[in-house]
Amino acid sequence: MLYPLSDRAVLSLSGEERVKYLQGQVTCDVATLEAGDATLGGHCDAKGKLWAHFWLANLGEQLLLLLNRSLVEKQLPELKKFAVFSKVELNDTSDNWQVFGLAGEGLSHWLNAHVGDGNLWQGGIVIPVAAEHALLLLPLDAELPDLPRGEEQEWQGLMIQAGMPDMSAVHQGEYIPQMLNLQALGGISFNKGCYMGQETVARAKYRGANKKAMFVLAGSSEDKIEANQDLELQLGDNWRRTGTVLNAWQQGEHCLLTAVLNKDLEPDTILRLKGQDNSRLTLQPLPYDLVD
Repeated sequence: MLYPLSDRAVLSLSGEERVKYLQGQVTCDVATLEAGDATLGGHCDAKGKLWAHFWLANLGEQLLLLLNRSLVEKQLPELKKFAVFSKVELNDTSDNWQVFGLAGEGLSHWLNAHVGDGNLWQGGIVIPVAAEHALLLLPLDAELPDLPRGEEQEWQGLMIQAGMPDMSAVHQGEYIPQMLNLQALGGISFNKGCYMGQETVARAKYRGANKKAMFVLAGSSEDKIEANQDLELQLGDNWRRTGTVLNAWQQGEHCLLTAVLNKDLEPDTILRLKGQDNSRLTLQPLPYDLVD
């Protein structure tokens, strides 16, 4: 199925020093990407807290950053801050692109038949995200795949199930990359050299300084769940604040959400949403190993 995604922004870097410039700004190893390659990454402040996490795609003559649209207002000026000293052009080109999610059984076979070798297609790119899940960026004039359409909220649920982070503006400056599991998802290079916030990111790995991670929770709630809503942990007959909602999917009373929590929680921990006393949430297994 094809899922139109209206809440994604696309930033473009062009110019002969685009790779060198971005390499010194973000957590992922930009220099290793060939045309058609993509990776998760993060852009931090000097203290190692995230301005944004993103998918980075190499289109050959330009690099594209795909991220939550709400992050751009604060993140883009920070990313541009030192661009004046380099031969690079950095712009918000969201209006030039269509962004979709692709998911479903047999997706890999469909991609082999329609896209072929490599991920560049119709002037855009396919970004593999997880098993039978991908992102699709196409220019506005590109022909769209003839596939059934899904809802944007459904895609959010699929990404939560896949353990993928989706931070919005309300959490900018709060989390280091490891708190969103970027190290477990290939979004951090620990041998690429210096970048903004590197000292904090490295200390979290080599000195065990990070005690938090992103988890997937499932359960029920009668009321709407908002990003940054507090979560409470059950301790006997009492409840204690333990973290906040990162992103949520709801269908009726059923819900899935991601949240940043202490890494030492027991698997059978019971949680609820603060102010929603009848809600109940349980930890779900992540579909990947939570490495340091």
